[in-house]
Parts: sequence; structure tokens; C-alpha cells
Amino acid sequence: MPGTDDAAVRDLLRQTLEEDHTTVVEDWVRQQLENPGSADGDRELRREATELLRALRAALGTTVPVGRIVEQDGAVRDALTSLSERRARAGAEPSATAMAIFALKSAMLTAIECHSGDPAVRYRAALLVNELLDRAGVLSFAVYVTGREQIIRQQHSQMLELSTPVVQLWRHILAVPLIGTLDSARTQVVMTSLLEAIQAHEARVAIIDITGVPTVDTAVAQHLLQTVSAVRLMGAECVISGIRPSIAQTITQLGIDLSHIVTRGSLADALAAALQLLGDGSRPGAVTG
Repeated sequence: MPGTDDAAVRDLLRQTLEEDHTTVVEDWVRQQLENPGSADGDRELRREATELLRALRAALGTTVPVGRIVEQDGAVRDALTSLSERRARAGAEPSATAMAIFALKSAMLTAIECHSGDPAVRYRAALLVNELLDRAGVLSFAVYVTGREQIIRQQHSQMLELSTPVVQLWRHILAVPLIGTLDSARTQVVMTSLLEAIQAHEARVAIIDITGVPTVDTAVAQHLLQTVSAVRLMGAECVISGIRPSIAQTITQLGIDLSHIVTRGSLADALAAALQLLGDGSRPGAVTG
């Protein structure tokens, strides 16, 4: 029955992984290389196979039940995690990761079948191999999905940073040209990047240009107000440029008060206002629309 675990079965499994190590590795690597979705190299697959099989062989020498090795043995989990994460970073398809585990199952079952001895022991060993590697497959897929999600989050964060550059237009004057939708996550990136740049460049005026922002709703306006407040806490003034007629009308209809913020219709006008602020030493808010 599945899950049966006795000394004879463990001995057979350990013998398979020890005496037939090379055969299992070669068979496993060959099957993976034949998989159309595999983009792995021969050397990397051999290293991976050696590490996992060594961990499995060591785990079989403990008292952990074979069916629980994946959950309870740290070395086996580490080897499986490494296998899955590497494939996730390489951009392999999820099916390629699953097929890698199925290929190992096939290689081990073939090796067990070639052994002489009690057929009942080989049968129980085959059942345990199925159970063991099914659990390994579940873990590998879960790790793969988690790894891909982490990579996507990192790429998204990097894209946000690239899409919100802080540009020095003049001595003590910075500008942030915004293009696209402005949501909470992006606002946080804008605020962090701008505040760090203000400190680094000792800026006194920051221009936020929203010419490339398609729409301004209540949420976007609140995000802008929060950024302006943060900039002022840093001792700098903030000028918002790119207020097109349609956006001005929307802001008015929403009842959002931007009267305390210097606003201009274009980046050129905003730069002129910023130079005026620097030139006459005005306090924040001294230049009005």
C-alpha cells in the first residue's frame, strides 16, 4: 500500500541512489535535455542532479519516513528549492519544472525495476518513489510560482523607477516628468526618488510635470498633494506643470483645492516660476498662478 516504509525498502532505495547513481543521473539529464521546453545546459543539469540525489540518499539514512522526506529534510528541500528558483530566473515554463521532477521519477523507477531481489520489495519501493517525487513536484511548482511572482514584483518596481526619473534642470531645481497612470505604488516611488534627489542636490524647487498623465481624479490629486507636502517638509517648494484645460476643468469639478500650490500650464512656464522663486528668495507659496 502507498506510504509503506520498512528497512528493506529503504535499503533498496539507498542502494539504487548509491550504486546506480551515475545511471540515474545520466537518464535524468537525458530526459530533461529531450524536453522541448528545457533551456538548460548539460553541466548545470548534472550538478543539480548530483546535489538532489546526494540529499535524497542522505535523507534515506535517517529515521524520517520516506513519504515525509520532502517536508522534513532540510537538504532535500534546499536542493528542490534551488532547482525551481533557477528555472524561474531563467524564464522556463512551469511545465519544464514539472517535467524535470517526472523525469527523475522515471529514472528512479527504471533503476529499481532493473534490480534483482524480492518483487514485493521493489513494488513497495516504486510506490514510495511515486509518493516521494509527487510531493517533490508539488513543492517545486510552489517554489517556482513564488519565485516568478518575486521576479515580476522586482521588475515592476524597476519599471516604476525607470518611468519616474528625477532630472536636474538648473542649480537647485529638479523636475519629475510623469507619464501614464499615477497610482499609490508609483506615487510612493515618485515621492521617495524626489525626496532623495532633493537632499542629494540641495534642491530648493521641485517641478512635477503631469503633461503625460492622461487623467486626474480624486486619488491622483491626493497623491500629488501628499508629494507636495513631503517636498515642503524637506524645505523646498513644489511647482506642478502640465495642467491642461481638460485637467483643470476636472480638478475644479472634483472640488480639489490647489490654490496653495504653484501651478503652470507647461514645463517651460514652471521653470520660469522656479527661477523666479530662486531669484527673489521667496518663501514657499509666494508665487501664485
